[in-house]
Amino acid sequence: MSEYDYIVVGSGAAGSVVASRLAEDGTNRICVLEAGPRDSNPMIHLPAGYVKVLFDPSVTWQLQSDPCEGTGGRSLTIAQGRVLGGSTSMNGMVFVRGQRHDYDDWAALGNSGWSYAEVLPYFKRLERRIDSKDYAGEDFYRGRKGGMPAAVPDFPSQLCDAFIASAAACGVPVNPDYNGATQVGSGRLQSNIHRGKRISAARAFLLPAAKRGNIDIRTGAVASRILFEGRRAKGVDYIDGDGRTQTVTARRGVVLSAGAVQSPKLLQLSGVGPAALLQEHGIPVLHDLPGVGANLRDHYRQVYVLRAKGAESINDRVRGLGLGLEFLRWALGRPSAFALAAVLCHAYAKSDPALQRPDIQMLFMPASFKAGFFGRLDDVPGMTCAVQQQRPESHGYVRIASSDARVLPRFNPNYLSDDRDRRALLAAFRLGRKVFASDPIAQYVDAELLPGRDVQTDDELIAYSKQYAASSYHLIGSCRMGRSDDPGAVVSPELRVHGLEGLHVADASVMPVMPSANTMVPTLMVGEKAADMILGRAPLPAAPQPA
Repeated sequence: MSEYDYIVVGSGAAGSVVASRLAEDGTNRICVLEAGPRDSNPMIHLPAGYVKVLFDPSVTWQLQSDPCEGTGGRSLTIAQGRVLGGSTSMNGMVFVRGQRHDYDDWAALGNSGWSYAEVLPYFKRLERRIDSKDYAGEDFYRGRKGGMPAAVPDFPSQLCDAFIASAAACGVPVNPDYNGATQVGSGRLQSNIHRGKRISAARAFLLPAAKRGNIDIRTGAVASRILFEGRRAKGVDYIDGDGRTQTVTARRGVVLSAGAVQSPKLLQLSGVGPAALLQEHGIPVLHDLPGVGANLRDHYRQVYVLRAKGAESINDRVRGLGLGLEFLRWALGRPSAFALAAVLCHAYAKSDPALQRPDIQMLFMPASFKAGFFGRLDDVPGMTCAVQQQRPESHGYVRIASSDARVLPRFNPNYLSDDRDRRALLAAFRLGRKVFASDPIAQYVDAELLPGRDVQTDDELIAYSKQYAASSYHLIGSCRMGRSDDPGAVVSPELRVHGLEGLHVADASVMPVMPSANTMVPTLMVGEKAADMILGRAPLPAAPQPA
């Protein structure tokens, strides 16, 4: 048995930040429990290596969703990080914050302290904006001294330039910084890649902080139960690599940062959650909290795949001798396909001109993928464009399937169960086809491989989505924050679990609704803000209105 000031369960985006901040003054001893191994796999640190680690069960949870009508009865494989750094060690490395209104919406739902003006300083604190062109007002919105880099990869691509120009021709203007004053527009994506390497949350925050000597990182530690004295969290049981149960205790508190599937699972295993579910699995009910595991959401991604002509795609560059040349370029620090994120370009647009703000996202890569599945390069040169509803209204659940912590839970985001998501996805499809039919990119389109020109009507496009659409791995909301009088809320705006003491949740599960973003950066921000609240620090001063 070992005693610490705080135990942090999970070393992903929020967990790495929380642990580093709790330990930074040197007075607290922190234990970080990570279910997976150290991040020693070299494919983690090579950006293009995500195509390997994404499907590697030694460093990921290969979760299987329950079938639903929106997937055509399919069970989707949804990868989540199970390694030091969590999903930041295996994701697509896309750096997106979301929109001002996302966080104002969080505050309007009863979560004081989470408005855009109040979270912007935390976004700025975590990031190191580099390699950017100066433009008026950038430093008001962007941080330059944080641990996580945000840069546009230096990679020439005629197809990328053509996509951005065609999007602009279709009414999606070029935007120099979608993480700045406004998200709307098209351009190159920023990523957490620096000097040719992925920078995970563990590399940016946790491992530098651990050099102080007051953070104990335990890998291969599957948390199995939160320990309570009365209603106060006092420790965690975990299963080590040899299958033995170990115990660590906390003087000041326990922080769950295990993600939108594993955090509600651990609460339920510990007797905190819907009473009927716990009783079904023979778990004594400590606290009947119905919202634990509810409200699970995800981005449901659909793709266009097009065969290219007249311009070089990444498929061309990594074939035969080209693969060796790309590796040599990477080793010499030159622009290379080995140093790229999963996607290179964006277009944020509205499904309806009457909307106040963008609600659809298009993500472009000058490469074609087999069956449209990102990470599996096709044999023919091409292009892939993913489209998705930015703020899905469809939501589902996470439910334990056993009282054994080693058994993965059941879960289902209930994709496309809300008609608003269907309408937005159809609009995104239509916009995508309009862009690729417009010059200059139209001249590089040889054929539409998926969904194919015979798929035209709304019913046909939705049927195609049910057959081919996939998770974006952006699970959120299953321990959502809200006031104590909100029957579906799990944590308070201060991220304390309602009705209990000494227990916080700080990860994507606390998000009440989906931000207009790939979720890594918003989750980093949650970790930054959570640490200040756990330590009782005054919040960073809210940002003033821009001039």
